[in-house]
Amino acid sequence: MPLIKIDIVEGRSEQDIRKMLDAIHSAVLEAFHVPKGDRYQIVTQHKSYEMVLEDTDLGFTREQPDIVAITVISRKRECHDKVTFYRLIKEGLEKELGIAPQNILISITENGDADWSFGFGEAQFITGKLQ
Repeated sequence: MPLIKIDIVEGRSEQDIRKMLDAIHSAVLEAFHVPKGDRYQIVTQHKSYEMVLEDTDLGFTREQPDIVAITVISRKRECHDKVTFYRLIKEGLEKELGIAPQNILISITENGDADWSFGFGEAQFITGKLQ
């Protein structure tokens, strides 16, 4: 936990996708201080016309096919941890894959302990099996 959903334009190699996932997980570990085995990532690939990520009038252009949309579903996180996470994602994806920072969109949605079941039809945060 958190659950990370990554939407990308199709065409990246398996190796590049693995580098992307590893860079994102590294950011999760450092920014959110979760255990190394706490890794939940889902990649969905789209045709280029299926992803429209504009600049919200900030004055920059995103470049296909390098756009990446990262959705994070998580328990509540501190503001400074989120800011660190954004920076680490930018640095990791730029270093590992050459993705320009303007091509990365990140959104975090927070929820509570009762909103998670890691299997077996249980709410492990509620039952105390997870902290």
